[in-house]
Amino acid sequence: MTIMKIDNLVAMTSQIEIRDNQLLISGRQAQDLTERFGSPLYLYSEEVIRKSCRKLKEAMGFPGLSLHYSAKANSNISILKIMREEGFGMDAVSPGEIAIGLKAGFFPEQIIFISNNITTEEFNFAVKNRIDVSVNSFGQLELFGRRFPGGRIAVRINPGIGAGHHQKVITGGTKTKFGVDLAQVEEIKAIASRYDLHICGLNTHIGSNFLNCKSYLKAATILCQVAEGFPELEYLDLGGGLGISYQGGGSSLDLMRMGRALERLYVDFTRRYGRRVRFIMEPGRYPVAESGVLLTTVTDLKRNPQRSFIGTDAGFNVLLRPSLYNAYHEIINCGNIKGPLEPFDICGNICETGDILAAEAPMPLTQIADTLAILDVGAYGYAMASNYNSRPRPAEVLIQTNGEFRLIRKRDRLEDLLENQLAA
Repeated sequence: MTIMKIDNLVAMTSQIEIRDNQLLISGRQAQDLTERFGSPLYLYSEEVIRKSCRKLKEAMGFPGLSLHYSAKANSNISILKIMREEGFGMDAVSPGEIAIGLKAGFFPEQIIFISNNITTEEFNFAVKNRIDVSVNSFGQLELFGRRFPGGRIAVRINPGIGAGHHQKVITGGTKTKFGVDLAQVEEIKAIASRYDLHICGLNTHIGSNFLNCKSYLKAATILCQVAEGFPELEYLDLGGGLGISYQGGGSSLDLMRMGRALERLYVDFTRRYGRRVRFIMEPGRYPVAESGVLLTTVTDLKRNPQRSFIGTDAGFNVLLRPSLYNAYHEIINCGNIKGPLEPFDICGNICETGDILAAEAPMPLTQIADTLAILDVGAYGYAMASNYNSRPRPAEVLIQTNGEFRLIRKRDRLEDLLENQLAA
């Protein structure tokens, strides 16, 4: 029997169920929600987010380790507030994320700015707001040192290994722009000494959406070895990239095993270093990915001699991952989930050949005006959306733990597309 990802989601929350071969969301049909909030529409389950957070905390809950949510995965302020309430800190990659994090209630000391290729003005913004900064290169370390001599700074280390679901998301190894190479670590100390900088932290990151923790643990071990040469450290940020299975029945990350291995590493490092230094993990995708569903409306059906197509109102301006990474997302027909299947290319409404949500996806009987649900879009969904083709971005709605729907971002209006333009 084929295991569908929608079955996993139904098992995770009572708010999503299949009844009479239809998808019900907090007791409502999907089409009712697109009529109320517009189509396409992002939905997030607060219950799933909190369950995922608590599963992480249970597995990684040893003294000395902190969890920092990577805001780039989903930076909606309502999502950030949930992460803060669940006891997470935050990693930011831009001044915008810092501003949103502060607005969500994070204290400055709970945020680290993991920067790369940024300007003096961006450094100024972070320091003015008392946010710790991690730099990515000697040039950025020099730039920071000239502007803030005597300041505190963290540095990103490239551990020489990488992992991830696609080459474009591997952030360690020889082909990435990120981090200082292991062979050049001593130069960090020379630059820091020149500007009297205090190296308060080291961080690393190997890639995104890995399902085997072996490479992650190896990179963490390497970072600990490097850290022994820096006497003022307050924290080691081990990075994130913890993956989920986007397919039903797929393998999943063994969080408990990972947590036990990290605790052993922490105890051993603390003994060798001579004092306690906080470990930080950055789970971005993991807490939020499975919480998200993208509803989209079927606008066309086309059967050519060679291929068949389902057209929808959600292009890669709404969900970029399939076009950018060839990423898989299960897509179901909310009104006819299981039945005889026929292969279709499921497409969006963007004027690009590459605007494909799924190629030759097996779909049951589907008709124009049906509502489709694209699963596991809580991470890197809306966060990567754009106004390409001058199309409005969709609304975002939170399914609260009490089952009520709360609008947490309005749908763009056509007027919004013109707001910042200056016509002659």
